[in-house]
Amino acid sequence: MTTPNLIADPDQLRQGGNDRPLVEVAVGVLMQSDGSFLLTSRPLGKPYAGYWEFPGGKVEAGETIEEALRRELSEELGVTMGKALAWKVEVVDYPHALVRLHFFKVTQWSGELQMREQQSFAWSGLPVGVSPILPGALPVLEWLEQERKH
Repeated sequence: MTTPNLIADPDQLRQGGNDRPLVEVAVGVLMQSDGSFLLTSRPLGKPYAGYWEFPGGKVEAGETIEEALRRELSEELGVTMGKALAWKVEVVDYPHALVRLHFFKVTQWSGELQMREQQSFAWSGLPVGVSPILPGALPVLEWLEQERKH
């Protein structure tokens, strides 16, 4: 499988002749009070099936990014998002899509986790004990490590 590129500036990609549409994606980093975070596996039939990632999905027409995350967490995990903080943004050039990932730290939610897409889940700390990790999730692990050190 081709390794995607992390892109700091999507305009830089367009200057290189890449005119693929930029897909907006909302991503939730569900954090427990002990610092552990939720990772889920990508379901069969999707690109990078079996890779571990943070839950979320595409922003639909007419949705804000936070609304999209609320919908995705309900659809994928069966939870209702409470408090969430917009955190970081990263652009990743995957072979199948050019995506802008909008990461939110989610510290409050209600409901029991239900893996509605037959995915697996793991609460993890650093270092992460599952693999392989989706390339777009790797920067999050670095950010969490940086925060832990400060």
